[in-house]
Amino acid sequence: MMEREKLALLEEMLELEEGDLDVDKVLDDLEEYDSMAKLSLIVLMEDEFGVKLTGDIIKGFKTVGDIVAMMNK
Repeated sequence: MMEREKLALLEEMLELEEGDLDVDKVLDDLEEYDSMAKLSLIVLMEDEFGVKLTGDIIKGFKTVGDIVAMMNK
């Protein structure tokens, strides 16, 4: 899966417009990245990529790029 496709999955999850996200976007700057979004991210990562996220892993995410990098694991 290409980076743009991964960003599109995150945009859909966060209900953002296509092209709103890039890997340098700081998560704290996104009002849509709230506790519900984090729960959705846990489900998305497990369903789409087989990656199990923990609270500590999620707390370590600072940018959208951090999440995309985890999708590659």
